[in-house]
Amino acid sequence: MSSRDGASATVVIIGGGVTGLSAGWWLARDGVDTLVIEAGAAGWGASGRNGGGCSHHHSPLFQEEQRLWPLMDELLGYPTEFQANRIRIALDERQFELYRRALENGSRQGFRSDVLDAKQVRELVPLAGDDVFGGYFHHFGGHANPHRTLQAYAWAMRDWGGRLLQHTRALGFEMRGNHVAGVRTSRGTFACDHVVIAAGPATAELASLLGVTVPLMSARAEMIVTEPLPLMTLGGVDGNGLYGRQTLRGNLAYGGGPHEWIDVADVEHTRPHSTPLQASIARRLCELLPKAAHARVIRSWAGFIENTPDGRPVIDRPAAVENLTIATLSSVGFGLSPAAGRAIRDLVVTGTCGFADLSSLTLSRFASLEPDWRALQGWLPSVVCAGE
Repeated sequence: MSSRDGASATVVIIGGGVTGLSAGWWLARDGVDTLVIEAGAAGWGASGRNGGGCSHHHSPLFQEEQRLWPLMDELLGYPTEFQANRIRIALDERQFELYRRALENGSRQGFRSDVLDAKQVRELVPLAGDDVFGGYFHHFGGHANPHRTLQAYAWAMRDWGGRLLQHTRALGFEMRGNHVAGVRTSRGTFACDHVVIAAGPATAELASLLGVTVPLMSARAEMIVTEPLPLMTLGGVDGNGLYGRQTLRGNLAYGGGPHEWIDVADVEHTRPHSTPLQASIARRLCELLPKAAHARVIRSWAGFIENTPDGRPVIDRPAAVENLTIATLSSVGFGLSPAAGRAIRDLVVTGTCGFADLSSLTLSRFASLEPDWRALQGWLPSVVCAGE
């Protein structure tokens, strides 16, 4: 793939979240002239507003995810604050059995977990309470700082010659047969040899302009942050339907459904914070870590995410457009970003992923999807508050 001038690029990536920036970094480090365009500020969606978890044992990208995360600071040349391993606490027998799936999935792929009784949980997690049932210590996974990681991808891509244009909205495409010849944006048209759409909730709308159907539903996912508390030995602790971590300053940063479903058209007009979900998250965090119940919530934030009908990512090159790659990570993009970016790089350059079987992540699995799948799953928009 050859290099281009400033009004064009070999590969144009639409979406400046962790998926798009990771793909841009992988491509740029291979010498591919890459341009990432972002409608707002990079990472302003869910990429910079999530729990920072790095463990997706249900994904075909899991092995590569686990291989790469401990290496990312060195590979990128900038800190991600990655910390390995994770504890999941069960408050009752039902949660204990549910959370056992991670142990089983990890074990099948060669990763070890320890089963913990209540006493062991309290020894490892000083903020846990007396009523804990048990838990699991996973010798895999971990967590990183979303803000640091996003910045690291952007800077590392720049170091390899990749470009990022923020506040640049994709408006459409110029076609030559079934080949995308250019991406029309608010800053003009950029000619290209390949297009990657990794635009979060906007992915479906942009793909539809190319005749490609991507079934997605948008949601606002909330997180809360407490004042700093004494540092625990292991900051990656979750359970009770929550995900999150203790930051290096000692803050507890946690989120977890239910999501507030919204129409994608409302994303730009909906406040990305202060939803009724805050109270639910705070209550469940007090149940999970009752010795932190006194801590004040000092801020909150939310990010707009997208979900596929089965909750699994799509990373695919649909046959309808010969030079298009679709990437929607269905709300798990942060943790999978090192492996997902590499997989996208492979699809763009060679047409196939060289390290994992992505057949379960293709769009074809939705060929028989019911037209009213959103209603069937109860994923209907709630009343939203207009921004001021």
